This record gives sequence, C-alpha cells and structure tokens, in this order.
Amino acid sequence: MSIALTASLDTPFGDAVARTRKALADQGFGVLTEIDVKATMKNKLNEDMENYLILGACNPPLAHRAIGVDRQIGLLLPCNVVVRSDPDDPDRTLVEAMNPQLLVDVTEEPQLQPVAQEVADKLGAAIAALNA
Repeated sequence: MSIALTASLDTPFGDAVARTRKALADQGFGVLTEIDVKATMKNKLNEDMENYLILGACNPPLAHRAIGVDRQIGLLLPCNVVVRSDPDDPDRTLVEAMNPQLLVDVTEEPQLQPVAQEVADKLGAAIAALNA
C-alpha cells in the first residue's frame, strides 16, 4: 500500500497551492494548519530547500465520525497534504495526500474502515481534480 495519493503538476508552486486548496474545499475539507517547511528550515537551521508546504486538511463530519470510533485518532488528524516543488524539475509541483487507509492500519480498528474509505474517496477526488 502506498502512503500517498499523488498528483504531479506542470504548474508553478503558488498556483499549485491555490488549486490544491480549491480541490480540497470542493470535497468538504478545510485547511486547519499550514506549515511552511522551507521557511522553517531556513529560520531554524539556516538550510535552503525547495518549496515545501504541509496543509492540515480536515473534513469535520468525517473527523467527528472517526473520533467517535476511537478518541485517540486525533493523534493522526488532520490529514496531511504536502505541496512541494520537485527538486529534480523546478517547473513541476507535487501534491501528496496521506492515504487514509493508514488510519485503519495503524489503529487496527476495523470500525474506522468505512470512514477511512470515505476520506480516501474524497481525497482521491481532490487529487484527481488536480490531475485533470
């Protein structure tokens, strides 16, 4: 099983971020957190790297259902979506969403399977929209 659902875009980083936010919103996800890894590495370590943004995406009804099954699932929420410049091709941007099946695999809680599948369907649709 892959840990990510992936889109590869021939578009600048800023445009890819905007398109990713829209694709997530179209599937009912809001962005709760945003971590600019590039800026953090520069500020904390004085290290340069490509554009790398982690978006913490949440679909509230699905998160509520998951938390109802296992209160500790919050340790694995929100769903991380990474938007990053391809270090080998500066004209390409990669968008990678966490595979929600990992929630079931990590917790070994079968009751999470339907929720994970619905999250996977919605994240998959967002990624597919980016690939279209």
